[in-house]
Amino acid sequence: MDIASATLRRVKPSPTIAMSNRAAELKAAGRDIVALSAGEPDFDTPEHIREAAKAAIDAGHTRYTAVDGVPELKRAICDKFRRDNGLDYTPAQISVGTGGKQILYNALMATLNPGDEVVIPAPYWVSYPDMVLLAGGTPVAVPCGIETGFRLTPEALEAAITPRTRWLIFNSPSNPTGAGYARDDLKALTDVLLRHSHVWVMTDDMYEHLSFDGFAFCTPAEVEPGLYDRTLTCNGVSKAYAMTGWRIGYAGGPEPLIAAMRKIQSQSTSNPCSISQWAALAALEGPQDFLAERAAVFQRRRDLVVARLNACDGISCPMPEGAFYVYPSIAGCLGKISRGGTPIDSDAAFAEALLDEEGVAVVFGAAFGLSPHFRVSYAASDAALTDACDRIARFCAGLKARAA
Repeated sequence: MDIASATLRRVKPSPTIAMSNRAAELKAAGRDIVALSAGEPDFDTPEHIREAAKAAIDAGHTRYTAVDGVPELKRAICDKFRRDNGLDYTPAQISVGTGGKQILYNALMATLNPGDEVVIPAPYWVSYPDMVLLAGGTPVAVPCGIETGFRLTPEALEAAITPRTRWLIFNSPSNPTGAGYARDDLKALTDVLLRHSHVWVMTDDMYEHLSFDGFAFCTPAEVEPGLYDRTLTCNGVSKAYAMTGWRIGYAGGPEPLIAAMRKIQSQSTSNPCSISQWAALAALEGPQDFLAERAAVFQRRRDLVVARLNACDGISCPMPEGAFYVYPSIAGCLGKISRGGTPIDSDAAFAEALLDEEGVAVVFGAAFGLSPHFRVSYAASDAALTDACDRIARFCAGLKARAA
């Protein structure tokens, strides 16, 4: 019996999780697998954050909290926005959820009606379109190819906006490309948004502290104060503080929107984990010097991976500004056939054959809305990255032209 609702049938499972699960299954079966598919730092959560969680348990902070965050954490988030982004919010303008994904989902569920459109630059994080669909809206993907550095142009944004547009989802540095928007790039986009007062902006700033080569992070409401009243500035502790499993995301925005998101959360998960909230408080209020140290490690890994992939036959890999992903093109590999006999007619076929034949798990570009590419997460050791690049190079060298 098919128990799926019509809404559920509109969405698909996360391809990144599916690839990670398949890699884990092959590894459990004894295969030698290098998994570069998960977007998760390989560093441990810093000790002072772990200690804060233990102290919270000992202090009895194990009961229900306010639906969208304890007051202490909300005040710390206000301080973070003021310190890092020049944005002033009150605790009533702050929402804390079970990870950044819940924050985005709550906002969409609270605001979208059937027929409402959400502009999403592609390539995009795989969950954006499906969350829009679950909320009853219509995702409008705007291709942003390698020729624009995977960045949305003001012309493309203008063309995508219609009277039905409710949101623009904006992510910088980007998952999956690592592309970042400089202040001038972002100002050109906010100038477009100023002309369309019905369009709200949902930022995903999760990779704020992972930027390289002096790239200066900025966020829309910071660049254009005129958008403050219709911007939801979203962030979290998962990536920068290596706290993916702690599941804490947060946002600052207009008070009526935050109240609506609180209402959604009150009838779904209720409060985020109490212990994780106190750990997040320690993350935001504690030492921040390790952020630059870890970003330097990721930059070194980025340089290694970009250089090695650009040396592979048929691959072209741009240099990203941040995050811990690269998004190489495999245009030069299409139309060939692998040593194992797989026709490489898509990036999905490329990723599947690479996993089957060389034991390297990556995520195919179609999952992110732009082909022919694949995503590599370089949140892994230098040794694992070198091994993976060796295997990818061997795989590409073994591709042959199809017989006429």
